[in-house]
Amino acid sequence: MAQPSPWDHPEPLALDTAPLPEYGSGSLADLLPTLAAGLGVPGTTATITELTPADRVCVFLVDGLGWEQLRAHPDEAPFLTSLLGSSRGGTGRPLTAGYPATTATSLASVGTGLPPGAHGLPGYSVRNPDTGELMNQLRWQPWTPPRPWQPYPTVFQLAHDAGVHAAQVSSPTFERTPLTKVALSGGSFHGRLSAEERMDLAAGQLAAGERSLVYTYYAELDGAGHRYGVASDTWRGQLMYVDRLAQRLAEQLPPRSALYVTADHGMVDVPFDEQHRIDFDEDWELRAGVALLGGEGRARHVYAVPGAANDVVTVWREVLGEQFWVASRDEAIEAGWFGPHIDERVYARLGDVIAAAHDDVLIIASEREPKESALVGNHGSMTPAEQLVPLLEVRS
Repeated sequence: MAQPSPWDHPEPLALDTAPLPEYGSGSLADLLPTLAAGLGVPGTTATITELTPADRVCVFLVDGLGWEQLRAHPDEAPFLTSLLGSSRGGTGRPLTAGYPATTATSLASVGTGLPPGAHGLPGYSVRNPDTGELMNQLRWQPWTPPRPWQPYPTVFQLAHDAGVHAAQVSSPTFERTPLTKVALSGGSFHGRLSAEERMDLAAGQLAAGERSLVYTYYAELDGAGHRYGVASDTWRGQLMYVDRLAQRLAEQLPPRSALYVTADHGMVDVPFDEQHRIDFDEDWELRAGVALLGGEGRARHVYAVPGAANDVVTVWREVLGEQFWVASRDEAIEAGWFGPHIDERVYARLGDVIAAAHDDVLIIASEREPKESALVGNHGSMTPAEQLVPLLEVRS
């Protein structure tokens, strides 16, 4: 039998093997519309059918708390683990984050109740078609007018207009950010630096209305995962703290309330070697014909120079082999990666080529993105470790 040539590339992954987010039935974009429909908010629909309406609803979103990571650490999170079953009167199940599984995209999906192809925040960084520049949608740099970028009302706005007491309880640093404006605004914002104070205030905001929709957020678990990895003692310590926060909030729920603990994405630790970290800045094949590199290491938007898109998608498939799903823009849209439809204003924000990691690998850019390239924990793609997030319920 002939030996394979060192120049041969493995057969590319078939696009239909990518596990699509469950848009319309079990994604983050379905959560708030389902809860708001239970509150009688016009224009919202309950698509997560097993959730029972409550008069007062709180969503506690823990940044970076993946379903698989939570299930792997029952000793560190005894309270949250107890919610995986029905022993406390609730149910636990996973939701899919949506593609890409990254904070800006997921928070917009949560707040607007729309998939990425509609709300228009389809990645960590994407090209602004009006300027040709990469726009970081988490940091909102360079500055871009928020409302034209994401024009849809949030579910909180719809709830507030319908007479529901709507509130967000988070760090005061997020109050005036463009991402908060386009994704999570509506009703009142309450900033507290202390996470314990946030839990107490969220319970108080629930009690402030006969019908209430309250959101609260914790970021530091994600930061620990990025810096030290989800296998680290630091991450496990953060998970223990998150568990105490969730229990603190649950024990203060006013009557007729439901608390839902969820997240924006999971996380994957990626080894520090050339096999697992493919450096775009050092790889002439991957750079050929590329004008801009967007997205992040496990979910890349690749923008080709005019006329080179077909060549770029061919080369990326050959070079990345079985490690990434590599699609053209139209193939990714047709496959439903960003949702069932794409708004016209969003189409050109997507890469000419889109690469989603299958294995525990990254496409780093050591010169252009030195900080991001040094992260231990990463996310963005469609693997279960990144896509699946918990939906845990407590009722009073």
